[in-house]
Amino acid sequence: MGRTAVDDNITIPVPKTALRTAASLGTAQPRSDSGGPHELSRILGLRDLVFLIVGTVIGSGIFLVPGAILRPLGNSVRLAIAVWLAGGLLSLLGALTYGELSALKPDAGGLYIYIRDCFGAFLSFLFGWTLFFVISSGSVATLAVAFSNYLAEFVPLNTWMAKLVSVLLITVIAVVNVRGTRQSANLQNVTTTIKVLAILAMSTALLVFGKNTVSLAPASSPPSSDGSVISGFGLAMISVLWAYEGWQYATFSAGETSNAHRNYPRAFLAGTAILIVIYVFANVGYIAAIGAQGVAGSNRVAATALATVFNPTVAKLVTITILVSIFSAANSVILTSPRVYYAMAKDGLFFRRLSEVHPRFGTPAFAVIAAAAWSAVLAVTGTFEQLLTYVIFIGWIFYGLAAASLFVYRKRSAATSSSYRVPGYPVTPVVFILAAAALVLNTTVTQPRRAVVGLGIVLAGAPAYAIWRNRAKRALAHPSQEPGASLQ
Repeated sequence: MGRTAVDDNITIPVPKTALRTAASLGTAQPRSDSGGPHELSRILGLRDLVFLIVGTVIGSGIFLVPGAILRPLGNSVRLAIAVWLAGGLLSLLGALTYGELSALKPDAGGLYIYIRDCFGAFLSFLFGWTLFFVISSGSVATLAVAFSNYLAEFVPLNTWMAKLVSVLLITVIAVVNVRGTRQSANLQNVTTTIKVLAILAMSTALLVFGKNTVSLAPASSPPSSDGSVISGFGLAMISVLWAYEGWQYATFSAGETSNAHRNYPRAFLAGTAILIVIYVFANVGYIAAIGAQGVAGSNRVAATALATVFNPTVAKLVTITILVSIFSAANSVILTSPRVYYAMAKDGLFFRRLSEVHPRFGTPAFAVIAAAAWSAVLAVTGTFEQLLTYVIFIGWIFYGLAAASLFVYRKRSAATSSSYRVPGYPVTPVVFILAAAALVLNTTVTQPRRAVVGLGIVLAGAPAYAIWRNRAKRALAHPSQEPGASLQ
């Protein structure tokens, strides 16, 4: 016998095979990764979650993109700060919403679980499919390639040596994550601490020694080429939302978090607040160092600011910080995203081997290895650039769907089991959902070709879903057979 299925508060024992295939047949079945034999253990605490959220979000963006945000705003510092605050606020609304979802359904897989339970197995599979083949793996590949590019500032690397460094980075992170969630979380905590302290120290030094006044007065130049404040604000907001991207990944590790109903809401609130402070403070430091025009004219604003205030040698420290930051962000993605593939496999919707927990290390080792291997392939071939260009905005469709799951859960009796309720309901999740929809709509209208190709890549998972769903049906007819496919 397996776990129990809960329906209308009636507990019924069901076979493990039937439970695994329930989701693939469109039936939502709550389950719990309680940390028993060959299951994930709940070893992550509040501090781990906060570091995970901050570490996932801060990559190399804050060192590079502030100029791209100032330019469409006519170099208006006031508008730029407003955009950073607005982006942080929207992320906070989503984080507060996900806080209740994570407290309500503290299972490995996070968003995948919410979408599966409330909108069906097909949409949740497409989310997991896209995450595995493009979004998560492409993000890791991007970070790995960026790592080798920045390392080249210290060590000369030819093309193949750079690819080797990227693969080695992914390999090291994969080994750490296979050997233990606790070890990976500890590494994440240390690297996140280093990069946060480095950013705060850099920003403080720029603010103290910079010779420019940080003025919030209206800019003299128009906020965009056509003089539209709304247009410029909207363009800048897209870049800011990408800068805040990644806090959603923390939900994937809910099956390994202790006291999830209490820790997740606190972690999302604290993590998002920390990010807002760091981003705004860093921007103020850049402006104090080289002025609004200097920031707008630089694509490597952190290095430019340090070189201007101090010297080029000191600016090299930024590269070291970026390397640590990139490593930390890549580690957090590998720490979290394989839990989605683990959950999919347990539902019979992915390779069966990916649902196995290593008997010694207690991690979804095969899911980690599969994710790392595919990320390495993308890093070596360079195909991640094209894939991410077309698909990354699609993630916001699923982020909005996951937030909308809260309305479905609220109608069910299980919702009363969550002691945390998102403040400002229903306005809080509705605003976040509308923001996600606006982001997707903007991409669809302004870049229709990208939208069509991106949707095509996502829907390419439909045949794969049909294959695994049919196997699940056969497993129901023949309970002795395990669902899923062997990973050859």
